[in-house]
Amino acid sequence: MNYEDKKIVAILATNVDPKTAMNVIGHLAISIGKYSDNEIMGKKNLVDNSGISHLGISKFPFIVTKVKASKLKNTINLAKQNPNIMVADYPKEMLETRTDEELVEAISIKNEEKIEYLGAILYGNTEDINEITGRFQLWTL
Repeated sequence: MNYEDKKIVAILATNVDPKTAMNVIGHLAISIGKYSDNEIMGKKNLVDNSGISHLGISKFPFIVTKVKASKLKNTINLAKQNPNIMVADYPKEMLETRTDEELVEAISIKNEEKIEYLGAILYGNTEDINEITGRFQLWTL
């Protein structure tokens, strides 16, 4: 498998401020990293010429984009319909709760159509990801 076979795309709602965006990306990246297949990671440890070890990173491209909140919700729903795409989404409730137990409760009592998403990360075959996110703008400050 080579570098261009798979892709990771983070999508942030345009109304998310930079501080919140970093929080969203951090949580979603941990989720995708933990629950994805073993192929996502490159070499576990990279050793420099001094003998110092550095933790390896994803071997596939990771792009950060932005879309309007309504488009984000539609994108998440579309991506979840493709069994070849892993989707980690970030509902607003993640900012409004303190503990995992509170988050589980807040999500369990809400219907999906009422959930407001602040971001998502999609991971899968480059062709599938590009089909959904290919026209999105890169996220900038």
